[in-house]
Amino acid sequence: MNALRNKVQLIGRLGQEPEIITFSDGNKMAKFSLATDDSYKDKTGQKVERTYWHNVVVKNGLVNVVENYVVKGQEIAIEGKLTNRSYEDKDGNTRYVTEVLCNELLMLSK
Repeated sequence: MNALRNKVQLIGRLGQEPEIITFSDGNKMAKFSLATDDSYKDKTGQKVERTYWHNVVVKNGLVNVVENYVVKGQEIAIEGKLTNRSYEDKDGNTRYVTEVLCNELLMLSK
């Protein structure tokens, strides 16, 4: 029996310019939000559209692609895995974040 895999594939548009973070050792990380859309018809037959926002993190060699070629509003396809982390906000409350750790990226628009 094959083990279950944590794999996510999304096609969407960037909601913001990518944030590039450079660490003291020279390594970089990119972060951005990705919007995906969904639609359905409600009980009255009216079309209802909804936008979902995904937090995306890019590490290693793909950061250079994001830094040099990916911009706000651009349509991209990504593949990666879901990750969860928590942190304490300024008021001492624990906050939880779900992110997609991207390992493949395809630019769909110029």
